[in-house]
Amino acid sequence: MCVSNINMQHASYVTKVPKPEVPKNPLEKVYSASQQKDNGIIYDKKPFKITLEAGKTYHWCLCGRSKRQPLCDGTHKDIFLKVTQRPIRFTVEKTKDYWLCNCKQTKLRPFCDGTHKNKDIQEANVKI
Repeated sequence: MCVSNINMQHASYVTKVPKPEVPKNPLEKVYSASQQKDNGIIYDKKPFKITLEAGKTYHWCLCGRSKRQPLCDGTHKDIFLKVTQRPIRFTVEKTKDYWLCNCKQTKLRPFCDGTHKNKDIQEANVKI
């Protein structure tokens, strides 16, 4: 006979996985680049996980042409490419891992909002 001393008072069951915290860009209202209407080309069909430091300023590539994805390398300045998008300047309030958008279609620039899961993004041709 097997006897188990399980305390059921402390057991908890999760029926629905909680949604992850969606970070905010404290610089969104300071720099007008966040208000650009057009999105860049689709760079990748999945987000990029990166450790960001609190208080440090970053520049997220919106045009989709940077060779240092997901961050800007200045490729948008090439006059022959005629790129109209500018990088999104942002910072974070906590040092930790963040998921940055690599499909460049997010509504929460620069953070991933799951838009890459849409059928039109998944079926798009991506030139990496």
